[in-house]
Amino acid sequence: MTQDTSTPTQAPSLDHIPADPAKSPGPGGRYQAIFALAGKSFFPIAFLARLPLAMLTVGALTLITEVSGSYALGGFAAGGVGIGSAIGAPLLGYLADRIGQRPVLLGTAVGNPVAIGLFLLSAALLDPSDAPFWMLAAALFMGASCPQVGPMARVRWMAMTSRRPQGREMDTALAYEGTADELTFVLGPALVGLLAAAVAPWLPLALAAVLTASMVTAFAVHHTVEHVVPTSRRPKISRKGAVQGAPVPEAPAPQVRPQWLLIMVPVLGMVAMGSFFGSTQTSLTAFAGSFDMATSAGLIYAAMALSSAVAALSVAFWPERFGTAGRWVLCAAAMLAFTLLLFLPSSIGTMVVVLMILGLPVGPTMVSIFGIGAIVAPRELMGTVMTMLASGVVTGTALGSSVAGRLADSYGHSHAFIVPTASAAALLLLSLFAVRAARKRTAA
Repeated sequence: MTQDTSTPTQAPSLDHIPADPAKSPGPGGRYQAIFALAGKSFFPIAFLARLPLAMLTVGALTLITEVSGSYALGGFAAGGVGIGSAIGAPLLGYLADRIGQRPVLLGTAVGNPVAIGLFLLSAALLDPSDAPFWMLAAALFMGASCPQVGPMARVRWMAMTSRRPQGREMDTALAYEGTADELTFVLGPALVGLLAAAVAPWLPLALAAVLTASMVTAFAVHHTVEHVVPTSRRPKISRKGAVQGAPVPEAPAPQVRPQWLLIMVPVLGMVAMGSFFGSTQTSLTAFAGSFDMATSAGLIYAAMALSSAVAALSVAFWPERFGTAGRWVLCAAAMLAFTLLLFLPSSIGTMVVVLMILGLPVGPTMVSIFGIGAIVAPRELMGTVMTMLASGVVTGTALGSSVAGRLADSYGHSHAFIVPTASAAALLLLSLFAVRAARKRTAA
């Protein structure tokens, strides 16, 4: 007898009360529906488990700069974390697709704190006059082993909502995940700055190690992981198209092969989104520096992040006629228009207002790109594609920061704002390809 592996049978618990799939909750009940679907404990666990990812890059930069007195070495360490994450994330996603999320997450829950410990040790023994080989190696290891909680949470949501076409749970869940990511990347660097200034520069990384060991482990064993069935546990299809050990079906469903050209559309979209984030933050640092407030650039940037997070939550209530690809087109066009406002402010207060306006289309754009990723990704590579999207943000952030920093050094902050505008233009161009990709994948 063939077992249905798409959604494993399990006894309901007090924490996991499935909603009625025959009902589509109204706007006021959409977030209650996903709370019922995953269980209330999922949300604090997944949020705290992803917090270390937002702390590692800034934590490495802060610690090495403080220990060595060199911004160059600090940037070198932060770049190592970013490169390691960009390389390691898709590999972790592929392993999760093959053998399951739980063993991969448990492995990183052990490996990443070890990597953080090695990095702290290298910082304690660092001599700025020597080539910091061990520091760079530890930074790469720290980035590569960082648990990809956000992408894997999205994969769980896609599995849990795959048999619920009458509701809008997936849109709601992706909207929540976009907000969680935004808040994480606001709170993470702020927490690093607070702990480093108030106690010691090594404390943020030590806290990240503790959070990873505890909360990632809790995320790994949470019951929602059972909804994601790895390829190693799925029934094998014989050459005649029958599941081994089962009767031959009348019309076996063909396996969907990865269409990498379609998959690269949302991946490049996340690279452009990362470039927008990195270049905006760097440009704002230069802008604030002109008022002798460079250290407050993170607080100024938070204005955009907070409005973006609120706007991401609103996606669950948008009319369905927009569609995922159409929403990307609309929001990217708004981003491009609003980035032109960055060239106008002549004071910090005015810039804060502009950033709050600019953030409104940013969150929905991210939600839409992840939605397109879910549409074009084959089921058996969902984790790989989701982590590729996350890696795209990291890569784009490094690229945007670098280009904007060079322009700011050479020509001033007004020229650096060209990079966020160009990134938004790239997002709009890619959104047109996303419309075609969504149609092609749906028709396949």
